[in-house]
Amino acid sequence: MERLLPFRFDEGEGVFWLLDQRRLPQEEAFLPVRTAGEMAKAIREMVVRGAPAIGVSAAFGMVLAHLRGEEPEEADRLLRGSRPTAVNLFHALDRMRPYWGDLEGSLREARALWREVEETERAISLHGARVLRGQVLTHCNTGPLATGGYGTALGAILEAHRQGRVRHVWVGETRPYLQGARLTAFELQRAGVPATLITDSMAGFLMGRGQVEAVIVGVDRMALNGDFANKIGTYALAVLAHHHGIPFYAALPLSSVDPRLETGEGIPVEERPGEEVTHLRGLPVAPPGFPAYHPAFDLTPHRFLTGIITEKGVLYPPFDEALRDALGPS
Repeated sequence: MERLLPFRFDEGEGVFWLLDQRRLPQEEAFLPVRTAGEMAKAIREMVVRGAPAIGVSAAFGMVLAHLRGEEPEEADRLLRGSRPTAVNLFHALDRMRPYWGDLEGSLREARALWREVEETERAISLHGARVLRGQVLTHCNTGPLATGGYGTALGAILEAHRQGRVRHVWVGETRPYLQGARLTAFELQRAGVPATLITDSMAGFLMGRGQVEAVIVGVDRMALNGDFANKIGTYALAVLAHHHGIPFYAALPLSSVDPRLETGEGIPVEERPGEEVTHLRGLPVAPPGFPAYHPAFDLTPHRFLTGIITEKGVLYPPFDEALRDALGPS
């Protein structure tokens, strides 16, 4: 099955087309993006989401700024303000900075970034497949829709299934935005992988019954000691897996490691509107005016990790040493 990618670039028209992930799985519709401001809005409103895909989109946002004659500094500011947690956004914009005022150079760099995402995630998928078996549980969405490549955690699951190692996937719905129900289930169904959707609160029940043999998740930002931010609900899964003695893996490109952070304490956690909790696609599920809290991510301490799956292989404790070795000289 051909990968359904979250974007495409029409150089002739100067338009970056984003698959509107808010409308999946009911409808596959692409939204045209023509300016850096429109790209920042699309990222903020989760037309495109997933750390690697956000990074690639931001890079092309700077290309669009050059095409439209926008001030690069203002375009960069708008894009940096779109979402605070995924470090790939800032990594991509840092790479684009030397090409401010250079359309050809910015386009070349954005394409190179996208190509590197694909190459990196193919390696992550192959390394991750080696440690997965049986029935696997995953959270949020980490496939091609979230990355523009092969996927990170879900890429490893898909490869492990292709190799005959994974026979079934448990998909957490991922409240409140339902990325698991809407997107991961969609990708697994397209790929023909046996999978079952569960509510987030069912994970402990399945683990207690011995029906989960590994948990694998993605990463939006990781500190140098292995602490990491991922979609809200990840921390609870890590604690449950630790209690039940189930391997717990995080899959990420090394570009998602923030070399400025020794621990996860400095990772900013995005807080999104409470309406995303009290309403489901515009329909209220709580009493009118009832307050709601929506941190979009949580922080998982490295002590709960069995291994970190990267393009350079699977890293094991002590993670601070393993990550520094993998990242190489600063």
